[in-house]
Amino acid sequence: MARMIDYLPELEGDEAAYIGKMMENMDEEQARRFSSVYRARRKDPQIVLLTAIIGFFGVAGVHRFIIGHVGMGILYLLTGGLCLIGTIVDLINYRNLAFEYNRDVARDVTGMI
Repeated sequence: MARMIDYLPELEGDEAAYIGKMMENMDEEQARRFSSVYRARRKDPQIVLLTAIIGFFGVAGVHRFIIGHVGMGILYLLTGGLCLIGTIVDLINYRNLAFEYNRDVARDVTGMI
């Protein structure tokens, strides 16, 4: 049984709880491989926040491209972040956007190992 805190100490809150539950049934080798791939592919919520702020003052939608929402990124880019309302909402919900992306990445990585 692998402990999440030994392999991914940088995780916090909901993400830490989710990943910890996923890693409960992994042996040490699986946990090591999972943590190295997951760490490389996950997005830091602070990066999502910073790119959303850039969208607020400049080019909107960069944060949506980063988390894989290409369609929404194009829409934000063409509409000025849906007239800044979408960008403001994303500034408030940046942790949820990052968590949803990272949750999908964790499922993909679990399927790979």
